[in-house]
Amino acid sequence: QVQLVESGGGLVQAGGSLRLSCAASGRTINNYAMGWFRQAPGKEREFVAAISRSSSNTYYADSVKGRFTISRDNAKNTMYLQMINLKPEDTATYYCAADHSTAVAMGVMTVDYWGQGTQVTVSS
Repeated sequence: QVQLVESGGGLVQAGGSLRLSCAASGRTINNYAMGWFRQAPGKEREFVAAISRSSSNTYYADSVKGRFTISRDNAKNTMYLQMINLKPEDTATYYCAADHSTAVAMGVMTVDYWGQGTQVTVSS
């Protein structure tokens, strides 16, 4: 079992920045592709970003490319999501995910472990 705990969410104005963290426990994240998903009220959970086990490959949803950066520190068993130039449409609950599959193939149905989520609200 892997326990994932997100932090760093909050309220920010449009154009602002936030850095989300995902701290893992129970098992090392070295064996997992890691990713971020988000879910806005009334909408389905959607993919945001994923990173391979060695950090050699990263993948982003088109809506966040150039604004979000995913990274991981396996030694600290932690993953991050740096978000800049935030927009009101980025408002959602953001979830950390660990996946036995490859980062390129990560999706809602392939994720093995989820965090409890952290709220990001971007005001206009």
